Amino acid sequence: MGFDLLSQPIKKYIRDKGWSELRPIQNAAISRILTTNNHYILASRTASGKTEAAFLPILSKVDFDEMGVQVLYVSPLVALINDQFNRVEELCENLDVRVTKWHGEAKVSLKKQLVKQPSGIVLITPESLEAMFVNKPYQIKSLFFNLKFVVIDEIHAFIGTDRGIQLKSILSRLQDINQNKFRVIGLSATISKTAYNEAKAFTGDIEKTKILVDKTKKPINVNFKYFESESTQLPLALLKDLYLTTKNDKVLIFPNSRGRVEEVAVKLKKISDRVNGHKNYYSHHSSVHKDVREYVEFFAKNNEYESFCIACTSTLELGIDIGTVNTVVQIDATHSIASLIQRVGRSGRKDGQKGNLFLYATHSWALLQALACWLLYQEDFIDPPTIKTKPYDILVHQALSIAKGSSGVLINSLVQQLLNNFAFKNIDEVEIREIISHLIKNDWLEQLRHEVIIGIEGEKIVNSRDFYSVFQVEETFKFQHIGKTIGEIPFSIQIRENENILLAARIWKITYVDFKARKVIIIPAKDGKPPLFFGGARDVHETIRQKMFDIILDNSTFEYFDEKSQDEIEKLRNDFSCFNIQNTAEQRPLLSSEGKLEFYTFTGTRTNNTLKMLFDLAGINSILNDTESVFYFDMSKDEFKLLWSDLKELLPDIDSNIAKVLIQSPDIINFSKWGEYLPLKYQAILLEKQFYDVKNTKLFFEQTFFIDNK
Repeated sequence: MGFDLLSQPIKKYIRDKGWSELRPIQNAAISRILTTNNHYILASRTASGKTEAAFLPILSKVDFDEMGVQVLYVSPLVALINDQFNRVEELCENLDVRVTKWHGEAKVSLKKQLVKQPSGIVLITPESLEAMFVNKPYQIKSLFFNLKFVVIDEIHAFIGTDRGIQLKSILSRLQDINQNKFRVIGLSATISKTAYNEAKAFTGDIEKTKILVDKTKKPINVNFKYFESESTQLPLALLKDLYLTTKNDKVLIFPNSRGRVEEVAVKLKKISDRVNGHKNYYSHHSSVHKDVREYVEFFAKNNEYESFCIACTSTLELGIDIGTVNTVVQIDATHSIASLIQRVGRSGRKDGQKGNLFLYATHSWALLQALACWLLYQEDFIDPPTIKTKPYDILVHQALSIAKGSSGVLINSLVQQLLNNFAFKNIDEVEIREIISHLIKNDWLEQLRHEVIIGIEGEKIVNSRDFYSVFQVEETFKFQHIGKTIGEIPFSIQIRENENILLAARIWKITYVDFKARKVIIIPAKDGKPPLFFGGARDVHETIRQKMFDIILDNSTFEYFDEKSQDEIEKLRNDFSCFNIQNTAEQRPLLSSEGKLEFYTFTGTRTNNTLKMLFDLAGINSILNDTESVFYFDMSKDEFKLLWSDLKELLPDIDSNIAKVLIQSPDIINFSKWGEYLPLKYQAILLEKQFYDVKNTKLFFEQTFFIDNK
């Protein structure tokens, strides 16, 4: 068993904790990490002990008397670092090992102490590592030259993202200055089989990386409830039912936007106040000030007896420990099964405790998508991430980072560093040199004979605090009440004086907007004026849409549905009963009436984006409703079918067509923070791979047959 392989101090820790046995993922990880030199990805459900599975063997194996930091823990969230710090420090209590948090909010004195005497374990974000590479590269060498392990927590949150590519590049650069070649241990609750190789890619050595999977599922009680919404606000009947369902429980509620989070928290608290219920209603999302968020986390984690309800976004989707949560509520459908898995995993965290999941829907398509996600979850399907095989935009960022950190670098050396970086293994030398030449041409880099330094325009970029991140940072306004910051919200034209807004589970009135200081003064609202909402949509994978189509053409009933949910699904089925669909993989409904046409694609968001682009290029006026995966046209079905065949002619020349879209609408590349710094042809490739799905669209054209309504 794994226990016998552990060091004596770690065995003592386990005995002192009173653990009767190690969990499956812990036994597997301990035996592999301590007896091989491989990298490992540990995949098991939320609250299955993955952190201990990584650190118990690492702490048993590493000699912390050696010089330098020995273990680096990388997290996608500062809040998760603060949470895990206590767990890791507790694990180290018998070892005399220093554990240091390193991020913008951590104590400067402790960082300085670490720099003077590098040792122990460091918990950090990719952005803080990037800042160190850019501003103090000598610290990178003195701290991490003797690194033995890197633990990547919530590795699935990095897969298929620009942050993930940045992290891979940073790890590659760390390996270059590391004398031993450290090992990587990744932790995840949600990795699809199709993403295994991408998870392994974070180590730089796919062949020496193994994945350990614990497929044990936590049993879940699931209930679907339907309440039709006829406005932008949630129905009162839904809120009353939600209150009664959760009033004596410890609950997380996941709506799909920050505005909806605030609506839920405020309105449930109002209902509770009217009936003298508990007052522990909170909101938790990125716009709520961190002090407020941390208080909510602390309260939930340390509260044993009181009921509470936290309405939240994905900020509580990852593994922050907030103690025992009995029930999770999802309002309208998640955009992915991966997200659903994370959220479901937050309930029933005690061993042997069954979790509770309530899925509320406010319109029929949200109900349909929620059901599709739940069925796919039961089938163990996880949406594969969109993988950027040639991340030209992140290469731009890393080129600037290297040039800044080196205070100038030989062009050939810069090319070689990027060429040898495993994050950019699919980008060839010709492409790298062309991108560097473009950076020089636009004065982001300046060439001095055979080397480059940061150019005048580049200085404006790299000297900004925003430089260290590769994700888009929203321009936000601070919302303040009597000098205290309540939160920060992205600016919109709706933010103006005398409007009401929901924030931190309260309704506020905007009294003054200072555009220069990006500050909004607010006071508690008492006038009953409807508040503003804020939030956005996300991409949906084609497998979810295909499952939705299958459900519509099926006749199954679902024991976990309330009566209204089953009625609503039957209404959708009746709406599509006019189509004689025999093959849901290939046939698609075409509904025509009086010169109007509805084309239901039942495919993914990125394929719908591609179809919309083709319609636009062909001069066909169309309206896309991606929520229902339907296009609307003002034409007959015969006209449409003729035009459809013409669209195929645009596909062979798709690259130049995408370049045309970029010229006409340059802002479309804004989904990539660093995309605008690329030559046009590389922007087009980036757009094709990230916003569109040309491969699946071609397949869609080959397979699709129209079925007209009777």
